[in-house]
Amino acid sequence: MRRNQLVQHLIAPTVVFAITLALGSVAWGGSTHKVLYSFTGGYDGGGVFAGVAIDAKGNLYGTTRGGGAHSEGTVFEVSHTKGGDWSEAVLESFCSPRQCGDGYLPESTPVFDKSGNLYGTSSVTAFELSPDAGKWRFKVISDNAGGSSLTIDGAGNLYGAGGSVWELVRASGWRVKEFHIFCRTNCRDGENALAPPVLDAAGNLYGTTEFGGNINTQWCPTSGGCGVAYQVEALAGGQWKYRVLHRFGAFSGDGQLPYAGVVVDSQGNVYGTTLQGGGCNGACGTVFKLTPGSDGHWKETILYNFNNVNDGADPAAALTFDKSGNLYGTASGGGLGNGVVFKMTPQAGGKWEYTVLHRFTGKDGYSPQAGVILDDKGNIYGTTTEGGSGGYGVVYEITP
Repeated sequence: MRRNQLVQHLIAPTVVFAITLALGSVAWGGSTHKVLYSFTGGYDGGGVFAGVAIDAKGNLYGTTRGGGAHSEGTVFEVSHTKGGDWSEAVLESFCSPRQCGDGYLPESTPVFDKSGNLYGTSSVTAFELSPDAGKWRFKVISDNAGGSSLTIDGAGNLYGAGGSVWELVRASGWRVKEFHIFCRTNCRDGENALAPPVLDAAGNLYGTTEFGGNINTQWCPTSGGCGVAYQVEALAGGQWKYRVLHRFGAFSGDGQLPYAGVVVDSQGNVYGTTLQGGGCNGACGTVFKLTPGSDGHWKETILYNFNNVNDGADPAAALTFDKSGNLYGTASGGGLGNGVVFKMTPQAGGKWEYTVLHRFTGKDGYSPQAGVILDDKGNIYGTTTEGGSGGYGVVYEITP
């Protein structure tokens, strides 16, 4: 179910605030899946379109697009209990712009800074949650930096995207600095950046736009375009240069509509997913790799084509690396019809082996549209937008 449909599905909150324990384990590829919390759509929130962040104690933090005290979404924490189970607590309930200035309908994965402060966005604002004597203080840090999730650098500066690629500079308050502004129609340089850019070791930014790029061409016969992957290069003197690395829909079987952001490896290669293109007559999506060449051009390689039946379809989330260089991700559909969590392992000759770690059943989650994170032990944590015993999404753990 896409975002606009789920908004209609998330109605006024109920008084129920149930803590849901594990629904059992299902093993695929040697892994074990466990539901840590199932949302009810009431005060506890519902509709988890973003992923989770993890703190030093292993507690998880995220946002819901609906539910909460005002039916406009929440920031939540899912934490360990003494008995080894998990409980959920609401750290912030968003409300209508007419009622307050904290924003509404958040779809962002929070990020931590070195001091343990938590940052995220609602539809219109960027916010900070700071730990204070066992509680959390909520503060809006920008009124015009909402939308995508955030990326944080070593100095605590925040990066995001939407109609532009921007930075929130931590200087006497917070100041928005735009690196590149996208046009609104027929944009060869990209349009509608849904995910935040990520940093490489040199401080360059990389990201995607859902639309723009190739428009009404042989392999992209749509008026909105098939999306682009881009770089914002950090130049001397604090200057930045925007360039398109790849326009999707460039050849038969190429991916289309990169809904999620990207990840960068230690060699500077860029990896991501597209919602469409590839297998199923161009309808199921791809995993791609972009490799920089000595001539300044970038080469795209399709690492995997989804087939919908068993291995998933419509990947809407960014990928995650582990310490060994394996990639992890989710596909919002396919599998048993409810989406999957997958792993990709590099092989000789530049090939990759694809493995499904979990196929969602609906009762244990439905339609994962966010990426996953790993803890130091290799346990995987993520979310689904719907499903679970409460029907409004889950936070899950997969143990290898």
